[in-house]
Amino acid sequence: QVQVVESGGGFVQPGGSLRLSCAASGSIFSIYTMGWYRQAPGKQRELVATITNIPSTNYADSVKGRFTISRGNAKNTVSLQMNSLKPEDTAAYYCYGLIKTGSGTRPTDYWGQGTQVTVSS
Repeated sequence: QVQVVESGGGFVQPGGSLRLSCAASGSIFSIYTMGWYRQAPGKQRELVATITNIPSTNYADSVKGRFTISRGNAKNTVSLQMNSLKPEDTAAYYCYGLIKTGSGTRPTDYWGQGTQVTVSS
């Protein structure tokens, strides 16, 4: 079993900052990629940012220059620093990890339950 748990969401005014954190735990053999997606009401889930174990990063155009993704030293944690937040950033943010649970298994996506970010004046 693998668990992915997010924390750090909340309410912030436009222009403010929030930091999201995520930790994967359980029967983990290796983690290839971790990242963040978000889903606003009535919209599809969309990529925010990902980071591999090289590490290399990938960002949605809408957050480039404002958000920064980073992995922890233990490699099973990932954070998302969000600056200059806009009302359109309001969404449920989901952490995920591309994780192998054994040497003979295929990497599988594991998702957290999500944390709400609301940007409003």
